[in-house]
Amino acid sequence: MTETPERRQVIVDTDTGLDDALALLHLAGSPRADIAAVTTVYGNCHVEDSLRNAAHVLRLAGLADVPLSRGAAGPLRGEAHIAGYVHGDDGLGDLGFERPDPRTTQRTAAQQIVALADEAPGRYDVLALGPLTNLALALREDPDLLFKVRSVTIMGGSGPYQPLGRSLMIDANIQNDGDAAHVLFSAARPADDTVTMVGVDVTGTVVLDEAMTSSLRHAGTAWGTFAADILDAYYRFYVHEWGRRVAPVHDPLAAAVLIHPELVTRRVSAPAAVTSNGFATRARLLELPDGTPPALPREIALAPATAVTDVDRDAFLAEFVTGLAHGVAR
Repeated sequence: MTETPERRQVIVDTDTGLDDALALLHLAGSPRADIAAVTTVYGNCHVEDSLRNAAHVLRLAGLADVPLSRGAAGPLRGEAHIAGYVHGDDGLGDLGFERPDPRTTQRTAAQQIVALADEAPGRYDVLALGPLTNLALALREDPDLLFKVRSVTIMGGSGPYQPLGRSLMIDANIQNDGDAAHVLFSAARPADDTVTMVGVDVTGTVVLDEAMTSSLRHAGTAWGTFAADILDAYYRFYVHEWGRRVAPVHDPLAAAVLIHPELVTRRVSAPAAVTSNGFATRARLLELPDGTPPALPREIALAPATAVTDVDRDAFLAEFVTGLAHGVAR
């Protein structure tokens, strides 16, 4: 007899841009997940747009009653960097979606995360799709938070250093608040795999193309049409990066790794650190490709973490596109 897949109770912390919206729909349509709460943060757009966008997607998914909380408008220090050039000024490609002011909880995002973890220790998985500011604020309020949530999966960070001559995309979520990333990676936690990074070293290799967008549009469903529309907007940025109308699916892959761990074909655990060369700030594992330590001061190492470094791309893309094409609001 086949066992029923476990249903994760997910707190989604999101800077609701184009790929975040797809990740929310992916979770909403999955028999392996319940979206227990959504907390919002700046990043792909301003936090007020992030709230409106999250509410819009939740309504589309038939999940308008999911608690929605307003989070940080900027990093722990400095000013927010808003990626309107990627996601449009409104975060959803400036496509004219109706986004009325949403109903929000009285708790801030950080307070909501702490409260839910306190109410039901071990129940919730946190999926962080934006800058880690809300999580850092939650950890300042409750330093034992990582002992109370089941896991934290972040779209950000990376595994071991790249081979010589190979570079990474900018890791926007860590770049936006390196201080917050440091708070998370230095926090006490029960095990190496409590915090899992699904970073640009792997998400940047999983790519949607126009054939997949066409299949979404031709499905004739509300979810498929919405996904095709925002992917068209996403392609407008990446065509300048890769010369083709394609786009990586950063946030949806992080969501899929949480609820479909069987998609992961390789993961690495090692001491982590938040490093900066003055231009790029990254959270990463302190290993070279051969497993030896890098030529960096040992004292920068933080607690161990786990990074996903490879996935079954074909299986993910097939499941992801099919789910969006045929998704039905609950």
